[in-house]
Amino acid sequence: MRTLVHLSDLHFGRVDHTLLDPLRTLIERIDPDVLVVSGDLTQRAKAEQFEEARAFLDTLPGPQIIVPGNHDISLYNVFRRFVKPLARYKRYITDDLDPVYIDDEIAVVGVNTARSLTIKDGRVSSEQLAVVRQQLAGVPASVTRIVVGHHPFDLPDHFEERDLVDRAPRAMKAFAESGVDILMGGHMHASHAGSTAGRYQISEYAALVIQAGTATSTRGRGEVNSFNVVRVESEKVEIDRYGWDVVHSHFELVDTDKFMRAGNVWTAHNDGLMAAGL
Repeated sequence: MRTLVHLSDLHFGRVDHTLLDPLRTLIERIDPDVLVVSGDLTQRAKAEQFEEARAFLDTLPGPQIIVPGNHDISLYNVFRRFVKPLARYKRYITDDLDPVYIDDEIAVVGVNTARSLTIKDGRVSSEQLAVVRQQLAGVPASVTRIVVGHHPFDLPDHFEERDLVDRAPRAMKAFAESGVDILMGGHMHASHAGSTAGRYQISEYAALVIQAGTATSTRGRGEVNSFNVVRVESEKVEIDRYGWDVVHSHFELVDTDKFMRAGNVWTAHNDGLMAAGL
């Protein structure tokens, strides 16, 4: 089994600093095999905000798979936005926009969905999908394959279609061909775990989508600050969501989702129904 801590939408520059020490302490106690950060490390892509984010990340365990979000591209500085969109991200966080971690149980691949030509939306290109295929080529079938991006490839029905990353259907076909098991993202400041089977009708394929809320931003959008702990086995995944308890000033376990894999199809797992043989 492998354990991943999934943080998203840190938004340094608009952070609730009272959350940082409790979050760091809990992550240290969980002791993950991989730390995933799915974008929006800063609020406005300023140097001092990246410095804060870097300092915080340096206190957390590794290896770390980090991808940028739309807030990590300058909004108001036109030159930086269109000529050097991720220069500060590369300077302070990482110059690897296609990070990869592979061991004998998991393969985690990062994809940069942030773009200069749109304010908040994201996109994935054919070239990026080709890189994902290349990175996962030769990975044994027993290894659980995970793609990390900032913008979501799937969401529950009550979200709008425009909230999805651009070219999501094309990406899903490529992911099916590469046997991608799990899609991890953020952007919406809303936690979610579910199967892609409802939106994408791909024969004998359904990935597991795991969305993280904002771990530290003051912009919760109606949801408390939260993050995910993802426990991965070859045919089983458990997602623990930890939420901020304002009264006791700590993160506590809020709920757990469980999913099982049959072939290349991930579906929700209900302990009660399974025990009853239904």
